[in-house]
Amino acid sequence: MEVTPVRIAPSGFGSTSRRDVWWATPLAIFIGLSLFIVYATWAALQNAHYTYGPYLSPFYSPELFGDSPHAWFGPKPVWIPAWVPFSPALLILPFPGLFRFTCYYYRGAYYKSFWGDPPACAVGEPRSGYRGEQWFPLVLQNAHRYFMYVAVLFLFILSYDVWLALWFRDPATGAAEFGIGLGTIVLAVNVVLLSCYTLGCHVMRHLAGGRHDEVSKHPSCDRAYACSTTLNHRHQLFAWLSLSSVALADIYVRLCSMGIWTDLRIL
Repeated sequence: MEVTPVRIAPSGFGSTSRRDVWWATPLAIFIGLSLFIVYATWAALQNAHYTYGPYLSPFYSPELFGDSPHAWFGPKPVWIPAWVPFSPALLILPFPGLFRFTCYYYRGAYYKSFWGDPPACAVGEPRSGYRGEQWFPLVLQNAHRYFMYVAVLFLFILSYDVWLALWFRDPATGAAEFGIGLGTIVLAVNVVLLSCYTLGCHVMRHLAGGRHDEVSKHPSCDRAYACSTTLNHRHQLFAWLSLSSVALADIYVRLCSMGIWTDLRIL
């Protein structure tokens, strides 16, 4: 008996037989990432209100050149033309930004939310072909492993910022005295969440133990692999929590610097 082949009609963008609110998650991700990108860009271009006492906004850390006491190499160098928009944040933000942009979780998130590729499982996408990440520009996503090394370096720098945030200048004598402010805790929580996100990265798991066929035969690597895997199980959660904590830390320092908020001294 001759069997007639079944032809599946091509589906258009957004077409699906799903009856749930499949669009809610990609829409929420689109709004969340858009808000962060807009705010981070605005904050980076301000070149103002990014320090308050011993606090330094993570958007501006490390401050390579700048006018605050946190600047490593002094004020803006003369070799930067006057007509070029200058902000200490513009010198360093591309590195953690590219680490997140090439992150395996964020790829899936913004591929769906911004490119509709596809918008969700079993939902029609706007194109019929598939090229993957073997072609330009998406082949550059493979640089994620190198941005991870820079992200780990930033963890040490931000941890040092927390240490500096424990020392307040006495207004009368100018001497540094130990203390803990609400801003100190805000910056510390941000480092913890960033560490959970970075150390649970898929590349970090590979470096910790994924290179071995039998990681159990390498005790130190096995323990490191288990720790990274534990964080990796919540990679999506830490990705959003750390993204929020970076923005909230900048907002806290900014509003204190502007005199809108008053930093609470706990100790």
